[in-house]
Amino acid sequence: MTATTDVATSPNRPTTGTPIRTAWSPREKSNLRKALLFISPWIVGVLAFVLYPIVYSFALSLTKYSGMQAPEWFGVGNYVRLVQDPLVWTSIYNTLFYSGWAVPIGLVVALLLALAMNRPVREVAFYRTALYVPSLAPIFALSFIFIVLVNPGTGIVNQFFGLFGAPPTDYLADPTTAKIVIVATAQLGAGNAALIFLAGLNNIPQTLYEAARIDGANAFQSFFRITIPLLTPAILFNLITGISGGLQVFTQAYIMTRGGPSNGTLFYMYYLYKNAFSYAELGYACALALILFLAGVVLAVAVYQVSRRFVNYEVAT
Repeated sequence: MTATTDVATSPNRPTTGTPIRTAWSPREKSNLRKALLFISPWIVGVLAFVLYPIVYSFALSLTKYSGMQAPEWFGVGNYVRLVQDPLVWTSIYNTLFYSGWAVPIGLVVALLLALAMNRPVREVAFYRTALYVPSLAPIFALSFIFIVLVNPGTGIVNQFFGLFGAPPTDYLADPTTAKIVIVATAQLGAGNAALIFLAGLNNIPQTLYEAARIDGANAFQSFFRITIPLLTPAILFNLITGISGGLQVFTQAYIMTRGGPSNGTLFYMYYLYKNAFSYAELGYACALALILFLAGVVLAVAVYQVSRRFVNYEVAT
């Protein structure tokens, strides 16, 4: 009885709650080593290809650096120049114009493709493949295809509008129509987002649609009261990835217009590229890259915060 009492009231032993953990067991240490070894390629990749480039770019953004000579300390001079550079604001406008049209149109096109892929027909596998294949084509190849399609002399687009009496038009020679052509080019890559939407559609219980039909809901009401609310996680994912891709638009402008005409397709990423590799101003290009990175993070966080009001992660069964 005395020994039991001494153990229970010992000051070195907790009297209530769970025991205090003092050390890792050999088995736990072994599991930790194995886990770190298993994820070490990811850790190395993040450190070498994400964190280090960000830190190094920030350091170079505070210098004058051409890539041929040693960096020269410049402080915040590159950022002051960035604010005062009119081409920066032109590129921001062009990029926002592209993203403001390409992203929402892309979401609608991808959703329509997903609905078509989800139809209960016998040839659905063939249709899914046919609708997805264009998104596998490299963007530079699609850019060359669109150059041919909108050619003012032989392009099928001008031939089609010519049936209605429209004169031949060089759409890539006008700043506004050139941006619209590039927006149209982006829609051929909607197949990737359509697969995400298709997975979301397949995750919606059919019992919800059956219950809605019993209650007298038509297809239009079911789509906006059931399909759209339960697809909001997929919409959020595609929206964030779409914004990220929209801010980094580059290839179409580089191949189709070279930033013209009159800087009408001088997108932010293309202007960054020209400063880095055409003007040999890597310090200034790093400042542009850092601003682009911060803008992407801020937009992603803002979209995520707003999405908390309408994204539904729960599916009733």
